[in-house]
Amino acid sequence: MNKAIAAGLAGILATTMLSPVSAETLRLSHNTGDTTTWHQGAERFGELLAEKTGGDYDVRVFPNAQLSGGDQMRQAEMVGRGALDLVVTSAINVTPLVPEMAVFSLPYLYANYDQVDATTQGAPAELLEDILREKGIEVLAWGENGFREVTNNVRPIKSPDDMAGLNMRVAGPMYIDVMNALGANPQQMQWGETLTALQQGVVDGQENPIGAVIIPQQVYEMQDYLTTWHYSYDPIFLGVSKERWDAFDAETQEAMRAAAEEAMTYQREITREGTAKGVDFLREQGMEVYEPTEEELQAFREATQPAFDEWADRVGEDIVGAFRDAIAKAGDAS
Repeated sequence: MNKAIAAGLAGILATTMLSPVSAETLRLSHNTGDTTTWHQGAERFGELLAEKTGGDYDVRVFPNAQLSGGDQMRQAEMVGRGALDLVVTSAINVTPLVPEMAVFSLPYLYANYDQVDATTQGAPAELLEDILREKGIEVLAWGENGFREVTNNVRPIKSPDDMAGLNMRVAGPMYIDVMNALGANPQQMQWGETLTALQQGVVDGQENPIGAVIIPQQVYEMQDYLTTWHYSYDPIFLGVSKERWDAFDAETQEAMRAAAEEAMTYQREITREGTAKGVDFLREQGMEVYEPTEEELQAFREATQPAFDEWADRVGEDIVGAFRDAIAKAGDAS
């Protein structure tokens, strides 16, 4: 054999032997745009997983619920039956599959982040993880969508009466009941359709967190008024198909969970940073921001109490009690 050819073949063989086996691709779906902290957290997870497994896994992130035909409610169900590998989604999006997930978003359950963390990063969340596991989803870590604030194009919202008659986009069944209690006209709509609906005036307003959605999705370009009523909290979680999870060896499982926890910690941090700076930014963009007094917030609490009671019954006394106990221990300190 020609010495030059032999040398070339030897080099190729050596390179092949030293190169890692082609990475296995895992598909991750989420339902917001690629400018959001959801997307940033998902991408960070992919980077960390590749790093921790020596490049064995390549996570491809698909925003806007592309892999579920734009249906944000179907993502978890698809992961549960193994049609998708991974999902980043919010608790409220999973309530059609697991009604108990509504516990996180019960109106005015939380007063501050300490109380939130006592549940999402503590034992109460494990109760929901057990239920999701039965549905074929292994929760790897909890992140944050945040406290949901209300925006609209009609008038400032200062009292429950100001909600009367407004056509409001909502994400899930519980929020339909909350909006009905406030006298608004709720319209359940996929997030992918919402921005167009706001632009065209199909709906008057919507409710979402500032740092995770309103700013990165530029909702402020389509809405004039925002009220920081903190009426509902919404966590997100990073979950994997239990079918896929059970097929991984213990070392891979450990690396995946560690990557998820680190990625979601990062995602929570940048979401809270964006929220802290968000009100000033939104005012600079021309939004009229109203910050209710404690008395005004109490009026919203009282108006939404029927929806709280109805959904607390659906969730169950054991779960709601565990959340309330953890919140009480966390106290009122912000």
